[in-house]
Amino acid sequence: MSVTAVLLAAGQGTRMKSDFPKVLHPICGQPMLGYALDAVEEVSTEKPVVVIGNGAEQVSELIAEQVRFVIQEPRLGTGHAVLQVESLLKGQTDHVVVTYADMPLLRSETIRELVETQTENTGPITLLTVVADDPRGFGRIVRQSDGTVKEIIEEAQASPDELQIKELNAGAYCFSSSWLWEALHRIKVSPKGEYYLTDLIGLAVADGLAVQAVVGSDPTELIGVNTRIHLSEAEAVMRERINRFHMLNGATIIDPQSTYIDKGIRIGQDTVILPNTYLRGRTEIGSRCEIGPNSLICDTKIGNNCRLLMAVTDNAVVEDHVDIGPFARLRKGAYLCKGVHMGNFGEVKDSTLRAGVKMGHFSYIGNADIGAETNIGAGTITCNYDGTKKHPTEIGENVFIGSDTMLVAPLKIGKHSRTGAGSVVTKDVPEDTLVAGVPARPIRKLKEKDGN
Repeated sequence: MSVTAVLLAAGQGTRMKSDFPKVLHPICGQPMLGYALDAVEEVSTEKPVVVIGNGAEQVSELIAEQVRFVIQEPRLGTGHAVLQVESLLKGQTDHVVVTYADMPLLRSETIRELVETQTENTGPITLLTVVADDPRGFGRIVRQSDGTVKEIIEEAQASPDELQIKELNAGAYCFSSSWLWEALHRIKVSPKGEYYLTDLIGLAVADGLAVQAVVGSDPTELIGVNTRIHLSEAEAVMRERINRFHMLNGATIIDPQSTYIDKGIRIGQDTVILPNTYLRGRTEIGSRCEIGPNSLICDTKIGNNCRLLMAVTDNAVVEDHVDIGPFARLRKGAYLCKGVHMGNFGEVKDSTLRAGVKMGHFSYIGNADIGAETNIGAGTITCNYDGTKKHPTEIGENVFIGSDTMLVAPLKIGKHSRTGAGSVVTKDVPEDTLVAGVPARPIRKLKEKDGN
């Protein structure tokens, strides 16, 4: 049995009041179209088809390799949208699943149940319904005496009694392909000049064929995104799902309501995430770490047994047993090796701090390579930018940089050397040498007992 999923993503999304296509608006770090595609890909035996229209170029660039595209132009309703797929799928698949790309909360398990029910259905359609107190403007499901679906009554046309119906059309369907394509041509145009996919239910019933329904167990799957309010509602549900996933897999989240984790983040066992923490992008966190509170971790790889307190990181790497913060920042290209300590109000960019480096508070390290076991005193600055270019600083192993030292790049400091507090170092420093002053000058060679 072959199954092909069709995602409808051609809508204008005018109520979003946005310059971007509605289906590209992110939910927990991923465009809502991505969630819809993830759900149908697990069920579809063939490459899914996405019907696009508004913002077609932007949408197609996002997922070009994952799907096939069909453009709906002009856009004349949902029935017309599915009809655009006929030439691509007719005679090529047994069943066609149709759902909307602006329903990011619909699960693959639910769609699979939809397909399985349709394979047992003697009629051509199985649709997804949900029982909910808030109808959210969705059509009401009217059942026949045998339990099959008689019709869908849209809210605007429903009588007062029909408005009391709690079973709603969720907007996901599985069709028998052999019936679908002919039936689409029989849909009559609405007063608005559009062709509605839901009219297929009436056509099937008129043909004397059974229309089955699967009642979804989770009303939140019904949430479709048409406004920014809906977007925030979907975000809240998805955030809860993501946080539950991590907690069930061994991470502790102290306050899930104030913890924001993007889809796809990896967190090791026994790691603790403190309140008001954001984990974004391609972040990976090892085991037995403590992250937060009040931290923003983006596209960062963090090893085991690390502590990041009130930290902001972006495109950085942190190895095992690293201690950072509070109020520290790792910018793009920061690499902190095993056992590094970075004090409060420090900043690192495009630099490597090798194993055991201790970096004091109120320091900035940029475009630098800091040798193992070196101590960077409080207030140290690498003066790496001359107004035109950025220059490197190289510091050897077991160096002691005194507090408030200015390291004027390009600069090399040999291993086991020292700088006096408040020094402005403008020239390279040989190994085992103490320099001090403004500008810094060699004071003496260091004996072994003077080194670190």
